[in-house]
Amino acid sequence: MDKNRRDFLKTVTGLSLAAPYVSRFTQPSAAARRFDPGFSSAHDALRALREGTVSSRDLTQLVYQRIHKHNPRVNTFVTLVEDLAMERARQADEARASGKSWGRLHGLPVLIKDAFETAGIRTTCGSRELERNVPKDDAVAVARLKAAGAIVVGKTNLPEYASDLQSYNEVAGTTNNPWNTGRTPGGSTGGGAAALAAGFGFLELGSDIGGSIRTPCHFCGVYGHKPTLNVVPTRGHIPPLPGTVPTDADLNVAGPMARSAQDLMLELEVLGGALPEEALAYRWVLPAPRGSRLKDYRVGFVVDDPFCPVGSDVKQVLAGMIEALRKAGADLVEGWPPNFRPQESWEVYIRLLAAVVGPGLKEEQVRPLRESRNEDPAAPYAKPWLEGMAMNHARWLELTRERLKTRALWKEYFKTHDVFLMPVNFVAAFPHDHNRTFFERTVATPEGKRMYAEMLKWISVATLTGCPATVAPVGRTREKLPVGIQIMGPYLEDATPIDLAGRIGEIVGGFESPPGF
Repeated sequence: MDKNRRDFLKTVTGLSLAAPYVSRFTQPSAAARRFDPGFSSAHDALRALREGTVSSRDLTQLVYQRIHKHNPRVNTFVTLVEDLAMERARQADEARASGKSWGRLHGLPVLIKDAFETAGIRTTCGSRELERNVPKDDAVAVARLKAAGAIVVGKTNLPEYASDLQSYNEVAGTTNNPWNTGRTPGGSTGGGAAALAAGFGFLELGSDIGGSIRTPCHFCGVYGHKPTLNVVPTRGHIPPLPGTVPTDADLNVAGPMARSAQDLMLELEVLGGALPEEALAYRWVLPAPRGSRLKDYRVGFVVDDPFCPVGSDVKQVLAGMIEALRKAGADLVEGWPPNFRPQESWEVYIRLLAAVVGPGLKEEQVRPLRESRNEDPAAPYAKPWLEGMAMNHARWLELTRERLKTRALWKEYFKTHDVFLMPVNFVAAFPHDHNRTFFERTVATPEGKRMYAEMLKWISVATLTGCPATVAPVGRTREKLPVGIQIMGPYLEDATPIDLAGRIGEIVGGFESPPGF
């Protein structure tokens, strides 16, 4: 534990921390007294703020002290806004002192992926083209966090235009994984996952179309949630580029990341709901989780499959988690739903993904596919990707019908099962590799090299169907790298996989801080 953190903990435990207001509580709760300003949950931080154990100003200052000390090792930010954050924290304390509440996140330091527009704060999406872009308005999701009282600490790093599974660009450089700085934290919300793991804030706003929330959480040992499609508005997310017609990109979602499942639920409740102009007609209500204890859930699972074989190091951790759940009395059912074919589902997904993101790729990024031959490693990805980029509307409608048929298949499955567990990825965090294009790269597993693009496979099921999927940390490999489990839930029932993620964390895994942070 570093000296700043020791001194702070000593101060808050002794209740002598200077604060710009007088607490309404003479004795803070035991939980507030145990509050760790580096790695506690958002819930614990908010309790400490409410009970006067810590002021927003001092908590925000401590977050920046940690950033100044530890961020050079991991490089998680594109832009920091310390002066703005400290001023907002001062205002939050004054509001609290006068009995005013800004909302459920009053005075809480949070992080924003640099793909979301933030009023008055540089928003680059990792691109030189947007290096000086300062939006006038907030993305809808950012506005909701602010309206709930959150304090923006900074904008977290990502690949250029959020288009890779590593987080690096020419604007801010490369983000490292706090568990091993020679390895990637994943992408595209890699800066956010690494920042949470390193204790640089309490919540992160991420986005996910190709596992961009789920893979970084798996690599960095934190919690993340890909919401049901369209539950959280993506207006103000880049891409599309600023100044273009605001649309919700097909397949893409915005969602919460945190150090606990309970915090995911809190952030989702703040973020969810119709666009402001659509709220005139309807409201979003988060359905309650299906269970109130582990034994209430009927849990389907697959932790390995020829569709995308899982590396033995990752598989060992996932198998251990399944055994722990079995011993805890979980109702476990192994196997895919009847008639579900993951390879066919993947091929629909990859074509629809290419239709969304393919037109924005540079020619050199797709040239390996255009030039690939049948015997080339990239060949299995060439036909579906190139077809997706060039498809007409009739073909898109045909694939959309297949997508809806797959969603209906899973809807039927969830009549008799509550959640489905599967890997996030076949590999744990891997060494940085920026030298080749997406379709030329490989990643190493104990069983040999695999194609980089395969990392899109396990996340494709939930993305194609639009179903919610939560990632929870469940252990580490022999190399001490985090491993997460992907918990897919019924369409629109986001609280169910989040709740089970918390219950799994009580049995195995859960967030742990990386050594040295």
